[in-house]
Amino acid sequence: MADGQRHLLHAFSNPLAPNGVSNEQIANGLFLNSLLTHLAAAQSSSLSETSAQGSASPTTHGMYGQNHQQGHNSRINGAPGRQQAMPMLYNFQQQSAHPHQTHAHHHQGIQQDHGGGGIMGHSAFSSGVLPNASPFSASNLQNGHASTTRGGQAQQITEHWAEQLRLHKEAERAHATMTEQHQPHFYARLKAAENRGIGGTALSGGDSGPSADGEDDRRRPWSLEKTNKRQDWYNLDMSGQGLRVLAPPLFAYEFLQELYIASNRLTYLPAEIGRLRHLRHLDASNNLISELPPEIGMCTNLKSLYLFNNQIRDLPSELGSLYLLDMLGIEGNPLDPSLKQEIMGGDTKSLVNRLLLKAPVPIPPADRKPIVVQEDVSSSLERVKILTWNILCDKFATSTVYGYTPPTALSWDYRKQTIIQELHERDADILCLQEIATDVFRDFFSPELAQDGYKGVHWPRPKAKTMAEKDAQAVDGCAVFYKASKWILLDKQLLDYANIAINRPDMKNQHDIFNRVMPKDNIGLICFFESRQTGARMIVVNTHLAWEPTLADVKLVQTAIMMENLTRLAEKYARWPPLKDKKMIQMPLEEGEERAEMPEPAPSQEYRNNTDIPLLVCGDYNSTYDSSVYELLSMGRVSPNHSDFGDHQYGSFTRDGVEHPFSMRSAYVHLNGTPDELTFTNYVPGFAEVIDYIWYSTNTLEVVSLLGPPDRDHLKRVPGFPNYHFPADHIQIMAELVIKARKDKKMVQEPDFGPSSSNDRRG
Repeated sequence: MADGQRHLLHAFSNPLAPNGVSNEQIANGLFLNSLLTHLAAAQSSSLSETSAQGSASPTTHGMYGQNHQQGHNSRINGAPGRQQAMPMLYNFQQQSAHPHQTHAHHHQGIQQDHGGGGIMGHSAFSSGVLPNASPFSASNLQNGHASTTRGGQAQQITEHWAEQLRLHKEAERAHATMTEQHQPHFYARLKAAENRGIGGTALSGGDSGPSADGEDDRRRPWSLEKTNKRQDWYNLDMSGQGLRVLAPPLFAYEFLQELYIASNRLTYLPAEIGRLRHLRHLDASNNLISELPPEIGMCTNLKSLYLFNNQIRDLPSELGSLYLLDMLGIEGNPLDPSLKQEIMGGDTKSLVNRLLLKAPVPIPPADRKPIVVQEDVSSSLERVKILTWNILCDKFATSTVYGYTPPTALSWDYRKQTIIQELHERDADILCLQEIATDVFRDFFSPELAQDGYKGVHWPRPKAKTMAEKDAQAVDGCAVFYKASKWILLDKQLLDYANIAINRPDMKNQHDIFNRVMPKDNIGLICFFESRQTGARMIVVNTHLAWEPTLADVKLVQTAIMMENLTRLAEKYARWPPLKDKKMIQMPLEEGEERAEMPEPAPSQEYRNNTDIPLLVCGDYNSTYDSSVYELLSMGRVSPNHSDFGDHQYGSFTRDGVEHPFSMRSAYVHLNGTPDELTFTNYVPGFAEVIDYIWYSTNTLEVVSLLGPPDRDHLKRVPGFPNYHFPADHIQIMAELVIKARKDKKMVQEPDFGPSSSNDRRG
């Protein structure tokens, strides 16, 4: 085996290798043939080599360009030194702020293409020379494209189109190398030649791969520090194999970030391509592909999609979801002239935007079905239907963050109508809403929901106090709406987590409180209700915690403060005096409305202690099942040395731990392990997890039914929310519960043994 090819070997960890592949086979290079046989059905040449490379820059500037930077960012990750087998992983290079910024470097000192020279300064594959980019002047453009014409007049070639022609030429040279010179896996060979003799260090066990550009700014609670699954490679080169079909096992590698399937005999891309949602670069050039599947729109992290020299005439509207796409390579296809002109006269982004704007409204998904958890529930028990939903504040719903969403579906005018329609249809007794701005609460939701008999309580985040009145109206916060015909609001309390923390005697002098907790102005809202019908009382909590993945300690502190204050308030509510005359609290009548005969209201129920009152704790916790927040709420305690605290100091929380007296469970755990399991509440590209909850006190409440998950078939072509049918990036969750019958302690009576004898003595 040639020395350059030997560097293509990748020592996969055993969990990633197909069954039956030994370490000895890996070392001898036989694993490459096994992997290709495992991945694809080849109709022609034997599946001789494949490579699992590490991540490179998503554009070809770093791969082919004259100025490719060698060193740390281009090393193969593996054991240091050339004597040991090195994995075929190369690190991503950071792309410049704009791809065109590198053009000046590429076009300095350009020489004419004489068909010779080495690739990227190497001469190992002289037959596969990739020419340097030509100047953008019309007289020097290659491939016969000096200029284009429109209406009989010459049209100036844009810089973007000139770059397209350069990449097209490179794809043709690569194709010639793989077919005429019988050297498949051109791109893996290219990297092996570039990195010959360079050794790197193995990835740490906690590395989950580089994140796509901009993902850290998308307000997603990534669990970066939680992952313990090692992944050493992100790239796969199956080019030049004569493949006619891509077999399903390929798409099990959902972590792939670059995939090369160029120079084969593929006639289509399977719908499963949508599973590779981490892809940044896909090269399917020089095949026989006639159309793209709509599922390509699921690959929203794509930065470059090369389809040179295929048979594509039209593009699916779903391609408009690829809002990060910088280069769509379509030269050499019989593409619709209007689409081609869009990219020739503008660029890839303008074509993607056109497809997004003209995308039709998709067919609505099937309705979310209620899932019955318990049947044969006594009709005498009072029922409570509660819904929680982060509705996505308008100021956060930008095209920069949600570029995959059509502008019409992202507009607040459209979303607010869809949200209110959803709330009308669900008809819950209690609504817990997050990210609802003050003016939106006052001017839209309050009057709209009043038509259904709701009254509301709202508090904005504390920063509103520091703003001018007009700006303060746009600050979001938490709101609780309740059916006033069923419930009387007895009390309401704001939990300002930062303010409470800095005023605690055990925390107010600690640096971590000021540096980490205080800058986050998250809040909670506690409401105390009484049922008009039964006199039962109930505590409802609505909160929205910090979202940043690096602030797991802050989320835990916020939750601990919430439960600590809830415990104290519940003690107060247990002693709350009963209402003397509930008839005095009557709903106001609308004009022309007559008061209906109401049943005699029951007297207020009384409670012995704080855990006897029915409790519902709802909201967006930005915390998954494996978080300390979930542990605290479900188990009732978190130890002071919990890993989420790290080395931070938070008074008694990190000295003694955190605990609360309530026995609570997440309502949706009843669906875990069933076909109706709820697998996410926040659905965006790269993140689909449960982070919203309805917690209930198990000693006082019982779940009867739950709102089921969204239509899974519909989601196969939906890269993320919001869209036309899901107006926020979170979905609403809803539970119907019953208040358990109370088991009052009975008075123990002394047994009566009849008249006592004269010898009886009483003390």
